Amino acid sequence: MSWRPQYRSSKFRNVYGKAASREHCFDGIPITKNVHDNHFCAVNARFLAIVTESAGGGSFLVIPLEQTGRIEPNYPKVCGHQGNVLDIKWNPFIENVIASCSEDTSVRIWEIPEGGLKRNMTEAALELYGHSRRVGLVEWHPTTNNILFSAGYDYKVLIWNLEVGEPVKMIDCHTDVILCLSFNTDGSLLATTCKDKRLRVVEPRSGRVLQEASCKNHRVNRVVFLGSTKRLLTTGVSRWNTRQIALWDQEDLSMPLIEEEIDGLSGLLFPFYDADTHMLYLAGKGDGNIRYYEIGSEKPYLSYLMEFRSPAPQKGLGVMPKHGLDVSACEVFRFYKLITLKGLIEPISMIVPRRSETYQEDIYPMTPGTEPALTPDEWLSGVNRDPILMSLKEGYKRNSKIVFKAPVREKKSVVVNGIDLLENVPPRTENELLRMFFRQQDEIRRLKEELSQKDIRIRQLQLELKNFRNSPKNN
Repeated sequence: MSWRPQYRSSKFRNVYGKAASREHCFDGIPITKNVHDNHFCAVNARFLAIVTESAGGGSFLVIPLEQTGRIEPNYPKVCGHQGNVLDIKWNPFIENVIASCSEDTSVRIWEIPEGGLKRNMTEAALELYGHSRRVGLVEWHPTTNNILFSAGYDYKVLIWNLEVGEPVKMIDCHTDVILCLSFNTDGSLLATTCKDKRLRVVEPRSGRVLQEASCKNHRVNRVVFLGSTKRLLTTGVSRWNTRQIALWDQEDLSMPLIEEEIDGLSGLLFPFYDADTHMLYLAGKGDGNIRYYEIGSEKPYLSYLMEFRSPAPQKGLGVMPKHGLDVSACEVFRFYKLITLKGLIEPISMIVPRRSETYQEDIYPMTPGTEPALTPDEWLSGVNRDPILMSLKEGYKRNSKIVFKAPVREKKSVVVNGIDLLENVPPRTENELLRMFFRQQDEIRRLKEELSQKDIRIRQLQLELKNFRNSPKNN
């Protein structure tokens, strides 16, 4: 019997990436130069938020999506943090509420006015203090309103109930800095990656570790749940320092199902998964490529589709929620690419080529909408519920009626599980000690320069006084 190639039928095999024209980009933005491994960008159906370079604290821009083109240098900012902003995320159920975290150890909730900012915003709707070190990650719960997760450099994950403005749970199972958080579809499980080279699946309400993998050959950096398939995908580095992805069974992390090397570059790989199309996107930090695959339920699990290529390197990528896509153009995914060298935010649309202009139901199934499935009390009591689905044909422009109400409270000690979080400070890492040392050296050098300038000025004044006394007019 002669060998015949196996052709795989897929409606997404011809998906292509289309970059927006210059007039539909956001230009003139001082994108942050911070080297923290985050996206520094968040997008929803109304606003684009970007962390910017600023002196004397942290700030980010919030721009209405229709306001494309060049952004003025004095455009209003959200600038209430005392340290660099490290992560920002929009509330999935209230489109004008955004969470930010910073090196100043705080998490803040901001309520953006209708139509965007008219002046600088310095007062947050809610300030959350519970971490003893800087906060690197924030993540909203996918099905519950007003539940926010934050991960700090104190190795703790705090669960905040924004209705009371307090941390209600603490996950304290990590031994080093947490790199990534990812939820499953109903938010009942949390996957984390950590600098201790371990991948964990955690039950968030109890903090109990259900599964744990020690990744010696595949050093994990990022993790994402693959929808309701009960699988995880991680990106990381192999023992030969090549970029690698691995697929895991969430109920057995003893060995990955598959491992695949991507390339020999050194930048971080950001994974993005679209549960509606079962497509996985891999975008490298520092390069301009976005690879995309289709995820299957049987081996080989990953089927390579194509690659979007661009010469401009990306610092991070924001992702538009499904209900903000242009269904008339058969758009199934949209990135907002941060190009630091040009100060440019470039939208990139992933499009399924179709001749018909009617609504394509086969590529737009029912998708999680803008209505929460649970209240904070229900979720904290142990209830799990799948997200409320919506049709992009009928309701993709429907606005949520939920309004954020910040609780009134005083700053005080934060006690969770019998531990005062502000007093229980872990030992500093080697990198933090080095950073403190160099900062102190810079401060000493600055003070010496100031003293030297003052000495020179004193000598000048003394010489002027001596010349004045010896002048003929004063004799």
